Amino acid sequence: MFFTTVLAAFVVGASAARQQSTFAVLRHRGGGPLTTCRADPIVSPGGPSAHVHTVMGASNFGFNSTGESLLQSRCTTALVPGDMSAYWFPSLYFKDPKTGLLELVPFFYMNVYYFFEATNDDLKAFPLGLHMVSGNAQLRTAPAKTGALQLDPSKGPVQPVQITCPRLDPSFNPPNWPADSDGSSAGIGDPINKGAGIGFPFQDCDGYASPLRVDVHFPSCYNPNAGLTNYRENMAFPTPTADGKVDCPKGWIHVPHLFYEAYWDTHSLRDRFAELIGKESPWVFANGDVTGFSAHGDFISGWDEALLQEIIDEQCNTGHAGLHACNAVLKRWENPEAVFGECHAECPVNEDVKGPMEKLPGNNPLAGWKYGTGTPAPPPTYAPAPAPSSSTLEPSPAPNQGNSQPQPKPEPEPEPEPEPEPEPEPEPEPEPEPEPEEEVKVEEPQAPTSSTVAPTLPEPTIVTPEAPGTTLQTTTTSRALRTKYVYKTTTVYVTTTCYLDTLEPTAAPKAKRDAQEELHGLSGLDLEHHLAKHQHRKHGSLDRRHGHGHATRRGAKLRR
Repeated sequence: MFFTTVLAAFVVGASAARQQSTFAVLRHRGGGPLTTCRADPIVSPGGPSAHVHTVMGASNFGFNSTGESLLQSRCTTALVPGDMSAYWFPSLYFKDPKTGLLELVPFFYMNVYYFFEATNDDLKAFPLGLHMVSGNAQLRTAPAKTGALQLDPSKGPVQPVQITCPRLDPSFNPPNWPADSDGSSAGIGDPINKGAGIGFPFQDCDGYASPLRVDVHFPSCYNPNAGLTNYRENMAFPTPTADGKVDCPKGWIHVPHLFYEAYWDTHSLRDRFAELIGKESPWVFANGDVTGFSAHGDFISGWDEALLQEIIDEQCNTGHAGLHACNAVLKRWENPEAVFGECHAECPVNEDVKGPMEKLPGNNPLAGWKYGTGTPAPPPTYAPAPAPSSSTLEPSPAPNQGNSQPQPKPEPEPEPEPEPEPEPEPEPEPEPEPEPEEEVKVEEPQAPTSSTVAPTLPEPTIVTPEAPGTTLQTTTTSRALRTKYVYKTTTVYVTTTCYLDTLEPTAAPKAKRDAQEELHGLSGLDLEHHLAKHQHRKHGSLDRRHGHGHATRRGAKLRR
């Protein structure tokens, strides 16, 4: 449905560079949106955006879409095959008054009006890759005291968005918004167009094939000095002239004026919010806004510039018949509507965006009116990437610069912290050499005499060190959470003194028993001779060293 009052303002006679204003509607094929996704390559390039968007246009839409990447798309929802642009806006949710849960409102359809304004300027096609944003996603309070559109920058702040609520009752009685509303607890109606206003309406939008609609006008003056991607400063609305045209500032480029109509099938949910009609609204934008004041839209141009310039130069005025009916389009495609079938793209964020759910995707809190104004979180930023990608969580190749309200500069990814050196436990005295298998010297024992009583074997020292500590080091970077596990190793040395009249601490029980039985049958010099012979055979010279034991082994293991 065309906004009659806006059309009247643009179709004006002129006698200069462009003698009259014309328009044509870019229609999109059915089958639903291209995607519903938490992605916004303009405001949040490189990763998931703060809130969910409904997207129309070219299939290469993603985190890092550019004009060049959009041109390589396999299809588009637009009925003009030469338009590979991306069009998107915040998704709409329904808050069930009974359960309090949130769910996605079914998307109905979208129209994009292309106004070719009467102007003293040369009207030019969008340059490839132009970024535009209109509306303010941060608003939770009324931007004005009136619900009317205001597109003339010479008259003060521009108000480029409205919400329209078509109804079967042409008298709009009761009104869509309280007649005395000042915006503090309800939306404000347009004093001329009773079906339109700012903020969500309190009535059921039951118009034929026209449920609740979000309207967004885009500026049509491009400042090449600001750059294609500087969406905060690169666009402005033209100023009306005395001869009934609208002109851009000197040095700026006059491009087509876009006007979005995004329809949502709110009427299908009427039975579930009937108790609220006339009292409050059940609608919530994906950014958590319950007022509707934050309506906005985004655009990246993916046009074949030569084709769009032909459409402009022929002064196409096909109106509701569609942009695909312009002569320049029909010269290239006999049946442009049939070039592509349904066109969809996979969202790079794997999450539930439909609901029912307790919280909105991105965890955006409800704000506005009875929920308070809140403080919307700034959009996430990501570090630059070497090349664009439409489906990976890689940063934008060209971050915006020079904004009037610059976004925070992305912090560089921190260098990984060096792993700490293991901290050894204090070494026993004397301190051994730090070799893998250090040996400890055993003092030369005295040979026992016949009167020597075999000493009791000392119990070997049992050393049970504490389990090696594990240090968990977590480094947060702009891309992911990196976790490093750092292990500490403790080495404990055990020194065991061995006596000549004892057997090896690690000898098997049977061997030990057999040796003792053999000794019991000897005495005097025979015993001494036997021990000396046994020592020479088993251990060699008396200064032979014995190996050290491990901390977890009972006793010390002698080298064989």
